Amino acid sequence: MKETWFRIALGTDDGPRLVVAPGPHLGAAIELASRRLGKAWPLAAATAAPGEVPLGESVGKGVIALRDRPEKVGAFRWPRGVVAALDGGARPTVVTGTVERAASAGWALEAVAGGDDARERFLSIVERLPAVDNLEVRVAAHFDGGRDDVWLTPRLSDPRRALRFLDDFEVDLLDSGHVDVAAYVRAPQSTWRLTQHKTLVWMTVDDALHARVRGWLDEAGLPRREALPTIADGPHHHYRPAAASPRARLETRLHRARLRKVASTPA
Repeated sequence: MKETWFRIALGTDDGPRLVVAPGPHLGAAIELASRRLGKAWPLAAATAAPGEVPLGESVGKGVIALRDRPEKVGAFRWPRGVVAALDGGARPTVVTGTVERAASAGWALEAVAGGDDARERFLSIVERLPAVDNLEVRVAAHFDGGRDDVWLTPRLSDPRRALRFLDDFEVDLLDSGHVDVAAYVRAPQSTWRLTQHKTLVWMTVDDALHARVRGWLDEAGLPRREALPTIADGPHHHYRPAAASPRARLETRLHRARLRKVASTPA
């Protein structure tokens, strides 16, 4: 597979570093660069300009440390699957928290959590829901140039079955920026979603269940806010981890797990 060189700003304990690294896709380049630098995490990324690759001083096979330091790069630690666009223009300051949004009926809430906490908050509330009747997987059209496809599990009922499925597909679904995953509760009608932008979205028609979910997010240390910018409000990139399946293999895995494709929309 052809490799592309990417320019990546990485956070470290000594401050942000700027590197260029190769990979068949952005997620592979991020993983390579982070591993070479040791304790590091992606802050922003872009395709490297042709003249950037020979510059700087090597810090490991295939990774070049640039002499410049990244500018105007925020400190927020993104969940796996999304990263700000480097030199992509103005972007809002992203912080953790929750905000309630207007809904046609019932309640809607969106939450932002940093790093691995986004995935853990999603799983912890799936575990606490009174039931999970189905899981929905939405594979975005920007994943390997495909279509916007929606897959649905068979009837689950028990949250433990949902958690076993999510554990089996953790890297392919929860860590990928090309996928939305939602847990559906039929009664009371409710949806709990980890979006492709790695925000957490809760919708319900039930006052009591909404109060419980909001309380669980409060307990997790996510402050309530009047406004909550997300990575979707500025230039950004979606990626999949190096160990995650390409689209064709993911679709094969979903089919073997007895999910059925219930909708497909062109890009």
